[in-house]
Amino acid sequence: MSETALMIDSVIPRTAVAKRAARIGAEIRNIKLSGDLPDQTIAAIEGLLLEHKVIFFRDQGHLDDAEHERFALRFGKPMLSPTLDAAKGTKSILEIDYARGGFRTDGWHIDFAYLDAYPKILVLRGAVIPPVGGDTVWSNTAAAYLDLPAPLQRLADNLWAVHSNAYDFAVFARPTEAEKKVHDEGLTRARFETEHPVVRVHPETGERTLVLGFYVKRFVDVPKYDSQKLFDLFESHITAPENTVRWNWKQGDVVIWDNRATMHYAIRDFGDQSRVVRRVAIDGDVPVGVDGRCSVPRIKIINQPPASVV
Repeated sequence: MSETALMIDSVIPRTAVAKRAARIGAEIRNIKLSGDLPDQTIAAIEGLLLEHKVIFFRDQGHLDDAEHERFALRFGKPMLSPTLDAAKGTKSILEIDYARGGFRTDGWHIDFAYLDAYPKILVLRGAVIPPVGGDTVWSNTAAAYLDLPAPLQRLADNLWAVHSNAYDFAVFARPTEAEKKVHDEGLTRARFETEHPVVRVHPETGERTLVLGFYVKRFVDVPKYDSQKLFDLFESHITAPENTVRWNWKQGDVVIWDNRATMHYAIRDFGDQSRVVRRVAIDGDVPVGVDGRCSVPRIKIINQPPASVV
């Protein structure tokens, strides 16, 4: 057993860690999250996150926005959304509420992948959960890379893709006018386009992970028709059921995921029922490809800050 594993076991016993799927996801039990947790506990949570990619905590209803924020910021500096408002009364919590025309998350994506340095960690809390529906699915993009045949790994290693927040609404089913309006307002505030390697090297584990999702516009130096074929091919490995875990939310749940090694999809199957989740993003670093080159911003236009951020 490694030194890191021994440290984790001494703080969070393995009996409190229940794997949720073979390749990704673990539920951590018998822990009350707060901003006052000891450094050793935060380090153990980070270790479990690197191992399992996404970790789940039930029964965290004691957290309000302020304590949620304090806990999340134990993992690093907050990253504010350049295109969307923070939740009322906070600087770093983003509220996601479809009923109020919030941005779409029911497609496979990496949060803020249109930025050159997108978040490393996301901490999401279930504030209002419908009695039926509203699950979220995560995928392990490191496992997806390992599933690729060697020739496709070599191809992916050398590909770069353009990601943009001016995404195509055709990837979503039945977008509403309110959702389109939120998207257009976000583009008015800020426009981003970034070239990322299709394979990034994880800065902590050294794993190779695939960087795709619905923010991808095209592959660099590849015609649009061929880009779509390649995208579908690599995306099919990411979304293969063997590489995923599905979480059935309950109010008060907290989920933390490694945004450098996962993609996720919030399932929109709850009709007119209310579903509200709140999220804190933690600053990440610029991705580095297999050849050592870093992601490159192509367009970065910020016209005004979100109104709720001071």
